[in-house]
Amino acid sequence: MLIKQRKGWEITESRVTPEHMFLNRRAFMGTAASAVAVLSAGAARAEDDPSAGLYPVKLNPTYADAGRPVTPLEINRAYNNYYEFGTSKQIYDAAEALPIRPWSVVIDGEVEAPVTLAIDDLLKKVQLEERIYRHRCVEAWSMVVPWTGFTLKSLVEMAKPKAAAKFVRFETFNKPEIAVGQQPGLFSSYPWPYVEGLTMAEAMNDLSFLVTGAYGKPLPKSMGSPIRLHLPWKYGFKSIKGIVKISFVTERPIGMWEAIQSSEYGFWANVNPEVSHPRWSQAMEEVLGTGERVPTQLFNGYGAFVAGLYSGLENEPLYM
Repeated sequence: MLIKQRKGWEITESRVTPEHMFLNRRAFMGTAASAVAVLSAGAARAEDDPSAGLYPVKLNPTYADAGRPVTPLEINRAYNNYYEFGTSKQIYDAAEALPIRPWSVVIDGEVEAPVTLAIDDLLKKVQLEERIYRHRCVEAWSMVVPWTGFTLKSLVEMAKPKAAAKFVRFETFNKPEIAVGQQPGLFSSYPWPYVEGLTMAEAMNDLSFLVTGAYGKPLPKSMGSPIRLHLPWKYGFKSIKGIVKISFVTERPIGMWEAIQSSEYGFWANVNPEVSHPRWSQAMEEVLGTGERVPTQLFNGYGAFVAGLYSGLENEPLYM
């Protein structure tokens, strides 16, 4: 008898349940219908990126199987939250206005030698690899992405933080002259720029990944080009896009969504099907591009890699 031992993130077919969720299917289908043209235009622009020659890169075999098929690029590019460019999921056209060269990343705070690195100089200092990760949005939809990038751990080691550094704070660009969501108006009360943070232990975990490419090419602007973070065990709002500053700090950073509504969006934001968002359940998720709704897994199925980070923190609101 052949016995298959499932990986932690795999889901049995019998558990795929057609339960109604809040996802706006009409909006999603409209996205899919227009995505082919978007992909064609975006591919041409990606070839103009000066880092294009670095891709594709070798796939890390540890992260070669996310337990689900990869979500097609045309869906991923065209269905994103990027509030700097508006509330619609279809912000890909608006995001194209963002200039990604010149682009620099400041590394400062409790480090031995603060530095500002142009993105292309940073890319020369790191080892790029491809990883296939699951992505779980707090809105209860998910996708699978073949990211290219380098471990956050390697950047931490490069920065040489001092003992006083307890957290890593990330900050995105602030360009209201380009990013319509940052302009005065509907979001004028939002505390731009977007900020997120991690503990040092989370930053040093091997899963934490700084992303510069996807699908074997430079990262599309709508997905966070030229550099973003991806944390597959946390809800997507923790995976900040368009990073311009990485600071090593002594106090826990307050993320933008936490500053806006701390009862719904907390510091930890670890995926947990047992803890509902105040306005909807997190027990199920829509897998984009498949029409399936599947059970959500603790830590998005990556518990074997990260559960140990949270031992002794039982009194913390770890999942929101």
